[in-house]
Formats: sequence, C-alpha cells, structure tokens
Amino acid sequence: MTPSVSEAAAPGRWSALTRLAVAVVLAMAPWFSAAAVLPQLRAAWGLSDAAAAWLTLAVQLGFVVGAVLSAALNLADRVPPRRLILAGALLAAAANLGLLVAGGPVLAGLLRALTGAALALVYPPALKAMSAWFRSGRGVALGVMVGALTLGSALPHLVNGLGGANWRTVILTTSLLAALGGGIASGVGEGPYRFPPAAFRPAQAWRILTGRGVGLATLGYLGHMWELYAMWAWFAAFFTGVLAARGLPDPARGAAYATFAVVGVGALGCYVGGVLGDRWGRTRLTALAMLLSGGCALALAALTQAAPPAVLALSLLWGFWIIADSAQFSTIVSEIADPAYVGTALTAQLALGFTLTAGSIALVPVLVRAGGWPLAFTVLAVGPLLGAAAMRLLARTPEAARIADGRG
Repeated sequence: MTPSVSEAAAPGRWSALTRLAVAVVLAMAPWFSAAAVLPQLRAAWGLSDAAAAWLTLAVQLGFVVGAVLSAALNLADRVPPRRLILAGALLAAAANLGLLVAGGPVLAGLLRALTGAALALVYPPALKAMSAWFRSGRGVALGVMVGALTLGSALPHLVNGLGGANWRTVILTTSLLAALGGGIASGVGEGPYRFPPAAFRPAQAWRILTGRGVGLATLGYLGHMWELYAMWAWFAAFFTGVLAARGLPDPARGAAYATFAVVGVGALGCYVGGVLGDRWGRTRLTALAMLLSGGCALALAALTQAAPPAVLALSLLWGFWIIADSAQFSTIVSEIADPAYVGTALTAQLALGFTLTAGSIALVPVLVRAGGWPLAFTVLAVGPLLGAAAMRLLARTPEAARIADGRG
C-alpha cells in the first residue's frame, strides 16, 4: 500500500463505505431470496424436506466453488473490484431470475448454485475495495459492511413473519436489487490505499493460507463459521419448538419475528466488534467474542426448557456476539497477508469458511434427532472455543505487531 497518503487525504471514505455497503446488501439479495419464499416454493413444487434443504445448501456450495475458482485465478487481485462486483451482481441477478421458469427443484438447485458462485465475485472484492479506503478505522469499516449484510440476512424472516409475498414478485425484486447493487458498486472509485498489482499465481492462495499468521487467523475464522450459519439456519426451527411446547398460538410466526431479531441484532454486534477491534486489538476482540458466543450456546443448551422470554433474551445475546468478530478476521488478513494478494487471501478464507458451514448446517438436524437441541448447541460451541484458542496463539506471533496498528 502507499504509506505516504495520510488518513486525512482520503476525503469521501465514509461516503464510499455507505455506498459500497448498500451496494453489497442489494447485490447479495439473491442469496436470501429463496429463504424468503421457501414455504411457497414447497407448496408450488411439492418439495420434500430433502429438496428444500438442497435449495438452501446449493447457494452456499456454489459460493464455495466460485470462491475457490476466483482464488485460484487471483481474480480479486487482477481485476478492479468494482468491475468484478458488477459482473458478479449481474450474473447473480440473471441466475436468480431463472427461478421463474425453473419449474422444480433440480434446475432450481443448479440455478441457486450458480447464484452462489456469482456472489463469490461480490463479497470478497467488496471487502478488499473497502480496505483500500481505510487504514486506521478499518475494523469499523469492514464491521459496518458485514453488519449491513447481517441485516440483509435477517430480512427474509421478517417477510415470513408478515405473511410473505408472491414468490415470483420476490424473485423479480431481488434480481432487480442485485443489478442495482452492481451498478452502485461500479460507481465507487478506488481508495487511496491501493494494494500493489498481482501476477497470475494459481498456487498463491495455498501459500497464503498455510503461512503462520493468516493460517491462525483462518483457523479462528473457521471456529467462528462452524456455529454462525448453523445457528442462523436452524434458530427458527428451534424457537418454533420452544413456543409450541408452551402451547402458544401460531408458533411459526412468533419464531419468524424472534429470528429476525436474533439475526438482526448481529448488525449492531458487527459495529461494536469493529470499534473494539480497532481499540483493543483484533486478536483480543475475536477471542472474547468467540468465548462469549460459545458460552451462550452452552448456556442455551442447559436452558432449552426455560420460559420463552428467557430463551429469547439469551438468544439475542448469542446473536449479538456470534457475528461481532466476523469482519475482524477479514481485517486481519488485509493487514498481514502479502499486499499484492489480499483479495486472493480473503477469497480463500471465505471459501474454507463457507465449506465448513455446509457441514455444520447439515449436522444440526442429525444431532437434534440423536440428543435434542442441547446436544446440537453443545457441539456448535466447540467451534468458537477452539477458534478463540487460535486467536490467542496469533496474538503471540510476530505478525500481531502488524494488526490493528500494533495492538494485535
């Protein structure tokens, strides 16, 4: 990066953050589209539980494939981020629009996978692009971006709670939003802290991930991802059971509202995590967040039979801390990876994380059948507890001196 440029010489950085955060939420809208209308798709296409699960997992697996290919080709470091985001958003919009003529789960699943692969060209380059606008305060900046995405993840549950909408209208709208998001991103210029140009090196992603600093940060990230998407994917089912056990009316609708709150509160957690990461140091913040998140999972395992208000209060605390550290792993990578291959490193880290989420999402119902929700929550807690240990190890390495202006 260019050290001669001062933070004061980067006018418009907050405007760039706002525009890029809005662009990413809009461009990622197709990721959430099927979740918002899944009950209607099940009715329209007669989907089995397995087919419905495939529609949910396909986008995640597609993202992994897209991210792996992007990392191998060093796309995020060889193509200007705004062009890559525009291309990914337009491709995602087109694939999402294909659901209108899919007619069933086979083609729909393939289209969802293509949607996920396209979105791998949106999210990692956006994180790199914003890193070029901020040096100090980078943790807050990336925290705001991930927080915006978290709020977007919560919206389908609000849609379901309000009674949903015509599924074709939702698909059309989210496709248009994705195209709009790509257009907004294409108008965000490059920040002053540009990363140096990269040569084409297919093996670079592996070299970066197996380095000590980025490797430990990625292990921490994997611990975080082990519980995050599994909790987001299955909390509504869990809380529906909590309400139904108490004989409350319309438990599914109540659970939809609760899930919107539990996932949505993570947006605030991302901002707070960014502030604390910049002030305390990222290794300290990420370890603390994962210990608190894992502790909430263990506490909830012991209190699954408690009154719904108590369960919801603890779940809101979990929803806050489970995502508070997320952006800080990406920020660490942007600070300690080879500057020419920051985009490749971010993409590879995300690919590994989302690969792991597919496994934990699929594992939860197996655990619930074997030992109920207490067993599932206990197993989910293992990830963040191990991740916290990895971040404490990172704090004791020489690379920590380059994290958060020397705060580690």
